[in-house]
Formats: sequence, C-alpha cells, structure tokens
Amino acid sequence: MRQRQAPSFTRANLMLISEIFYSIQGEGELTGLPSVFVRTSGCNLRCDWCDTPYASWEPEGEQMTLEQILEEVAEYSASHCVITGGEPMVAKGIHELATELKQLGKHITIETAGTVLPEKIPCDLASLSPKLSNSTPSEERAGPWTARHEKTRLQHALIREWVNQYSYQLKFVVTGGADLEEIKELLEAIECPIPPDKVLLMPEGTDIHTIRGRDDTLMEICKQEGYRYCNRLHIELFGNTRGT
Repeated sequence: MRQRQAPSFTRANLMLISEIFYSIQGEGELTGLPSVFVRTSGCNLRCDWCDTPYASWEPEGEQMTLEQILEEVAEYSASHCVITGGEPMVAKGIHELATELKQLGKHITIETAGTVLPEKIPCDLASLSPKLSNSTPSEERAGPWTARHEKTRLQHALIREWVNQYSYQLKFVVTGGADLEEIKELLEAIECPIPPDKVLLMPEGTDIHTIRGRDDTLMEICKQEGYRYCNRLHIELFGNTRGT
C-alpha cells in the first residue's frame, strides 16, 4: 500500500493555533457528536459579546506546523473535526489544513461568519454565523475596530457563495425579539431560497442564567417562523470553560 506523504511545511507556513481539544459539539445540527476542535487564533471582526476573545480581540496561541496539528488531531478517535476560531478563514494555511484533514477521512465543519470566500475549501458542513448589529462594539471599547467591524460583518454575496456550494446551517446569535426583522432582511438579501429549518437561533450568553432568560423569546420566534432553536449545550455542561 502506498504510504501517504507527510505534508511539507516551512516556518513561513506556521499557523497560530489557540487550542486543539476533544469534546462534544455543543451547537447546531450536530449537537452531541464527539468532535475534535481546532481553534485558529485571529479574526477580522470584534464581536462585542465574543466568547473566545483569546482568539479574536487578543489573539494568542502556539505557532504550529501543519504536521504538528495533524499529529495532535490524530490523538483523538473522533471522525468529526470542527475548524473554528476566531475566524478560521483568515488563517494562513487554512486550505491546506482542511485538505489534509479530509484526506484523513474527517468530517469537517467550518465555523465561520461568512465574510471570506470559501474558494473550494474542503468542508462537509459550513456553520455560517452572520453577525447581526447586536455584535458591533462601542467606539469607546473598540476604537477604529467599531467601523471596521460594522463594514465587514455582513457580506451577503459571500454568504450566498457558501450556501450555494456547501451543506450549511445559518446560526444567528440572538439577544431578543428585536433581532428578528434583521434576520429576515438578511435572509432576503442573500437572494437564494433558505429553508426555515436551516436557520438556527442561538441565545447570546456565556452562562446558563442569561441563556435561559432568552429561551422563551427565541422558542416563540422559532414556532412562529419555523426556525430551529439552537442550544449551547457546552455552556450547560461545562460552563464558559476553554477546551470544552
């Protein structure tokens, strides 16, 4: 049998990786599935309520070669791999990483805001999380990032490219009923048919008390519109803890 050659990476190809860990998927259509998570560090947005600021607002992590990443992923038995961030699509070497993971037989979910073209990246489930206006930070907090975030957060044409090319879910972080009209406007602006059950509403919050406080509103919207309620199971099980 022909052996698969190890990928050739130089120092110029190092990726900044925030963490690699084995857990269960806590969000979306694949909730509950054992998965290995590869979290890249770095983001082109600055969401006010970001629950992984160590991969966005203040990116940190370890510079790793592709081979090192693959070796760590191989330590876990999961057939599902979630590439997340930050924004993984801005990470240098992301296409090479996804290609190698696919060659290893992994089911790949990419969690992205949909602000970068996919450019045929290997992906089995595009977990698209377009950012609503509730994500925009104040100028007092973010300075010039406020305008940059607002300009970048919604890219309708790019979201359409993802939707047309991949199996997908559209996952919105919702703070209340006022977000509904904005979601509807975005779905219309994408200009392609989106089945209601592909629209997932996830309560904003990093603790159970906050999440449960938004549940009733979100569930009523889901019943009214045919959308899918999206729990944050990892928060319920582990709290807002890194590596879970």
